[in-house]
Amino acid sequence: MEKKYEIILFGGTGFTGQLCAKYFKENYSDLNWAIAGRNKEKLEEIKENFALEVDVLVADGDNLEALRVMAGQTKVVLSTAGPFARYSDLLVQACVEQGTHYTDITGENHWVRTLIDKHHDNASIKGVRVVPSCGYDSIPSDIGSLYAVSQFNKPVKRIDLYQEMQGGASGGTIETAFTMGKLSKEMRDPFLLNPENSVTEEQRKNSKDEMKIEKIEELDAWSGMFVMAAGNTRVVRRSAALMEQNQKSYGTNFTFGEYGLHKTKKLARRASYGLVLGFLIIASPLKSIVRRFLPKPGEGPSIEVQNNGWFRSTFIAEAEDGEKKICSIYGTGDPGYKSTSKLVCESALTLARSSNLPGGDDYGGVLTSAVGLGEELIKRLKQADIEFKVH
Repeated sequence: MEKKYEIILFGGTGFTGQLCAKYFKENYSDLNWAIAGRNKEKLEEIKENFALEVDVLVADGDNLEALRVMAGQTKVVLSTAGPFARYSDLLVQACVEQGTHYTDITGENHWVRTLIDKHHDNASIKGVRVVPSCGYDSIPSDIGSLYAVSQFNKPVKRIDLYQEMQGGASGGTIETAFTMGKLSKEMRDPFLLNPENSVTEEQRKNSKDEMKIEKIEELDAWSGMFVMAAGNTRVVRRSAALMEQNQKSYGTNFTFGEYGLHKTKKLARRASYGLVLGFLIIASPLKSIVRRFLPKPGEGPSIEVQNNGWFRSTFIAEAEDGEKKICSIYGTGDPGYKSTSKLVCESALTLARSSNLPGGDDYGGVLTSAVGLGEELIKRLKQADIEFKVH
């Protein structure tokens, strides 16, 4: 059945939602889309402020019937309504029931695990692609790993990713981090998102989370802890396992690690210990005091911070025979917001417009960007000025 819209943007009144609305307006005048959320007045205000020629749809994240009606009208739902465990749970159910693809910007792996358990089998049967984590977490890590593996015509043993970035934080992201503080035990499982029986002994041995402050000779810089590594590594490991099952194996015992990258040992140590302190605060009673002084949901970095931001993800990939290659992804714009809105919008457009998605038209499930969007997304990101490079 022909759907009325290509994409519905759900959560369009939030900080990232507004950036997505702006991105679609400025770059895709031919797009047939709508904005949706629970507050009609705020949505109409966004429509007026950005001079959008779109329909406004009202659906509350708690109202399954309204979400079904909304999801049934579009090829793809793009959700920016986080924390996702709170606001997008029933939305995914509605999308799977209505045969509508879904993507979002969540970094909440504990919630993605529940999506896999609830919806993967049904989405697989129906050919619906549920592709969470399509913002800065975890597109560069996940799509970048796919890109690095594609440079070899042989099995890859290991990828180490080193992240550099400059940007700000929004109240929504901070709210999510504080929500996740009490879930640290579950998040410590390196294979949280993997399918059953998909982990070898060698993979388990070489996939522990570690701080790793050391000199990386190939990059003439120092590694340290990276704030989103615990989330991104789980996504990449799910990709590798699904590739092993369904499509093209990365390598039977493929392993992946992710770290921050710093110019000096001193900077690496300072950043790493600062992150450890931050995680300890989030998991402690102090968090309620600290939370009062940080941005509230709906607030975010200034336009200047957004425009001056950037990210670089550098991959050192090693094949099973010992050959190494260095690849990178580079994007301008604050990673958490300006880049995230670009990444997730292009992900939604890939789902809405590509006729050559990996696995064929009938492939579905709770997937990752590498498995569900693959090379088609890489093509779109290159056209959107995200640089992919082999060094």
